[in-house]
Amino acid sequence: MAPEARFKVETISKSHVKPQKLIGRKECQLVTFDLPYIAFYYNQKLLIYKGGVEEFEGIVEKLKDGLRVVLEEFYQLAGKLEKDDDGVFKVVYDDDMDGVEVVTAAAEYTETADLLKEEGTLKLKEFIPYNEVLNLEGLHRPLLSVQLTKLKDGLVMGCTFNHAILDGTSTWHFMSSWAELCTGSKSISVQPFLDRTQARNTRVKLDLTPPAQQNGDGATPPSATLLKEKIFRFSESAIEKVKAKVNANPPDGATKPFSTFQSLSTHIWHSVTNARNLKPEDYTVFTVFADCRKRVDPPMPESYFGNLIQAIFTVTTAGLLQANPPEFAASLIQKAIDTHDAKAIEARNKEWESNPIIFQYKDAGVNCVAVGSSPRFKVYDVDFGFGKPESVRSGANNRFDGMVYLYPSKDGGKGIDVEISLEASAMDNLEKDKEFLLSHE
Repeated sequence: MAPEARFKVETISKSHVKPQKLIGRKECQLVTFDLPYIAFYYNQKLLIYKGGVEEFEGIVEKLKDGLRVVLEEFYQLAGKLEKDDDGVFKVVYDDDMDGVEVVTAAAEYTETADLLKEEGTLKLKEFIPYNEVLNLEGLHRPLLSVQLTKLKDGLVMGCTFNHAILDGTSTWHFMSSWAELCTGSKSISVQPFLDRTQARNTRVKLDLTPPAQQNGDGATPPSATLLKEKIFRFSESAIEKVKAKVNANPPDGATKPFSTFQSLSTHIWHSVTNARNLKPEDYTVFTVFADCRKRVDPPMPESYFGNLIQAIFTVTTAGLLQANPPEFAASLIQKAIDTHDAKAIEARNKEWESNPIIFQYKDAGVNCVAVGSSPRFKVYDVDFGFGKPESVRSGANNRFDGMVYLYPSKDGGKGIDVEISLEASAMDNLEKDKEFLLSHE
């Protein structure tokens, strides 16, 4: 069989699911935390499950039934983007809207093992809807599309969320709530907090001319041939080694050790910078998309539904990064994270509101390492009644040279899976870097 036939996916049906109860019209304006992502692509997650093939049709119906109930609480996902008379974006739900798109498909020659072997996302594209679709298109597309694909020995759930209306914390809150209902709960354990204006009540009108013009050409991702993607699996003991090394010589005046995140980020930033063969004077940027729920004043609940993240940037030169011990980079990262308090968030919001810049997904900085997702998300607990996922992946959208996604290890414990996208020659160098791989088991 030709390799491409092995990954051939055929669509079986397409339907829409909306809340079981009538809710009426609900509106919520998008706020400063949401709007910068309007020209990013839809956010894609892929969950690969083993088994369930014989009951595939029954599983699909059960998932749809659970979705109808969970959307009573998370109804914004069943809505659309709209603009009011002033041109301010809002998310709107009404009972006559289509709701969430649900696609069923089959890949009869594909086994779960085939997908688990794939390091890149090129062959996974067929399993996740809305490739290269901008969030802006939520004006006329569903805000969530779910594709359920039957494999030879399992099934794949590909979910694509409009990133202008929610971040990773909200995504996994929704997914775990949906799974709860599918496994017999009568109601979800944590209600979403839906009033975004509690975090920031500002009305910002956006000029969307550039992204709209670029929709067909300039905004398309770099071709997959230029980027190479790989998953590096760091075991719990590997993470401990990385952390011990970064914490071996605390800098003068240090008041606390570097966290697991800061230590692993330092390890990745150093190694990627080496792999890129940068000149000593070249700048390199470390970017983290930080959850601000507990940082804003007043703090927002963990269940806040929406985007409550901000990109935090740290800049140095490749020469300084390489000439200094690891605690140099770790201190930069720690300081950037620690100082991003309510005051800093407020200042950033005011600055952006005075001159709203629509970022594109690849605007994370020059020679960057940008970290998204989080090993704290309990992605392997998302069990809809047919077992826990064998693997959880991010799709091809919003990937660029230097994008890193962190997930917890499937084995539990404190292991972390690191998905990295890099320009091909840099990835080749990283794969040969014994110091980077030493900690990778």
